[in-house]
Amino acid sequence: MSTAAQILAIAIAVMLGSVWLMESFFYRHPRLYPMFLLERRDFDAVRLWIVNLGFYNLTTGIALALGVVLARTGHVPQGEALVAFTAGQHVFLALVLLATERRLWLNTLLEGVPTAVLLLLVLL
Repeated sequence: MSTAAQILAIAIAVMLGSVWLMESFFYRHPRLYPMFLLERRDFDAVRLWIVNLGFYNLTTGIALALGVVLARTGHVPQGEALVAFTAGQHVFLALVLLATERRLWLNTLLEGVPTAVLLLLVLL
């Protein structure tokens, strides 16, 4: 796996860690309304899903970092497979997000573009 792919994978992992914090602990903050499209009256109703999604993003970020560690410690095929799967998964999820809620087009770009670039770097 190229150095560029490793750096991008770690950058995406950090980004997913940030999203984990926002989704799991700060989703009620008014400044995050544009990111999550949540109304105050819906906080309790969506808590189960948004917190779960936050931890999903955390484990996905860990998977990316683990893929880089594997690749750097002599387990290149395994590391590349983990990074490629995770990147491909997020490209797909970005498209699902766009199809589900077009107002979240910026979130779609933030999720889909870096992971699509990462997927290309790993596969080429």
